Amino acid sequence: MHNNVKALLATTVLFFSSQSVASGGCAFEGQQEGFMATCSEEKQEVILTGSVTTEQLNVLDWFNQEYTDYKADTAVIAKLKAVNIPTEITVIIGTWCPDCHRETPRLIRIMEQVNNPLITVKYIGVDRAKEDPKGLAKHYDFSRIPTFIVSQKDEEIGRIVERPEVTLEKDLAAILKAS
Repeated sequence: MHNNVKALLATTVLFFSSQSVASGGCAFEGQQEGFMATCSEEKQEVILTGSVTTEQLNVLDWFNQEYTDYKADTAVIAKLKAVNIPTEITVIIGTWCPDCHRETPRLIRIMEQVNNPLITVKYIGVDRAKEDPKGLAKHYDFSRIPTFIVSQKDEEIGRIVERPEVTLEKDLAAILKAS
């Protein structure tokens, strides 16, 4: 009987674990067959909200491969190094979002290579409802993530939404008219 109780508990835990994976914020949520979603997105356990640092991001399991593998265009990096107007890039991300998993490590790598003190980057993490507890993200008009908002002199001069048209560094250079 003791073994039957263990087996019942193990089955119950497995069932409820599967339920939490199936309702993990995937694009197919609500279109499930049985108790498993038909979505390949894995549930990201860590959802960072509010002001987020690169140090907090670079320890997440999805960060390292994209960061390591991305090879930025060195000619474009040189153009971004020459930007001589104070520039702020505000990035609204979801640590649960596959597009953010791809683009955020790339931007961090690009900015490390650019190493221009006149270009600063701040990250705002949002939950699946695209909100954060302190309301930092609500100051920006956005609907998709990641959203990269480029500002100079407290005015937005351009943005990249979800994915760049060419590459992050080329799109940033185009927005900044870096030549």
